[in-house]
Amino acid sequence: MRKADRLFQIVQILRRNGRPVTADAIAEELETSKRSIYRDIAALMGQRVPIRGEAGVGYVLEGGFDLPPLMLTADEIDAVALGAHWVAEHGDPGLARAALDVLAKVAAVLPEDLRPFLMDSPTRAVRSWNMAPDGLDVVQLRSWIRKGRKIAIAYSDEADRPSERTIWPLLVGYRDATRLLVAWCELRTDFRTFRLDRIRHAEFMDEAIPKRPALLRAQYLKTLKACD
Repeated sequence: MRKADRLFQIVQILRRNGRPVTADAIAEELETSKRSIYRDIAALMGQRVPIRGEAGVGYVLEGGFDLPPLMLTADEIDAVALGAHWVAEHGDPGLARAALDVLAKVAAVLPEDLRPFLMDSPTRAVRSWNMAPDGLDVVQLRSWIRKGRKIAIAYSDEADRPSERTIWPLLVGYRDATRLLVAWCELRTDFRTFRLDRIRHAEFMDEAIPKRPALLRAQYLKTLKACD
């Protein structure tokens, strides 16, 4: 790997991580020596890249610094293309349109020699043939999640048993054939997951969720990690 490429990748590694990254970890990922990483870090600092840290402790990239936004590698372009195509095939209509818009915007500003990597990517997502229909407007659902408002739903479980619940919507999960809603359920006083195709009716309420949705999402994700 050329030194210039390695310097770029070091900045990417630091930007990707929110915690200090040791020279050992960087050297392992870039398949080079720790001594080379120390020299590269010193070179970046000499170029006024705001890296903070020291040998043996780790390094972090301070806020306010960025590289040209579309200095992408071929693998990164493949990742963008695959992600956008997956969302276009599996997301709700609003996200599907947004994914295609993202591809068009990225293609418009990529250097000409990199554009074919995006437009004719070797990675592609295929739409599931048995996509289940949603029982509510997912575009409005995502809006209500952002606004932190409640939803009243009529729901049928896997045994087709009906129930009515007031929920605090937190996350929408996208699977190949179904979409899931993670929410706090007032009936069960706990987190619950609802398949959108099993929602029979939904009323989007004006009542605000009494807790911060971001904290509830963090709490839910923490419980998932504890189950791993």
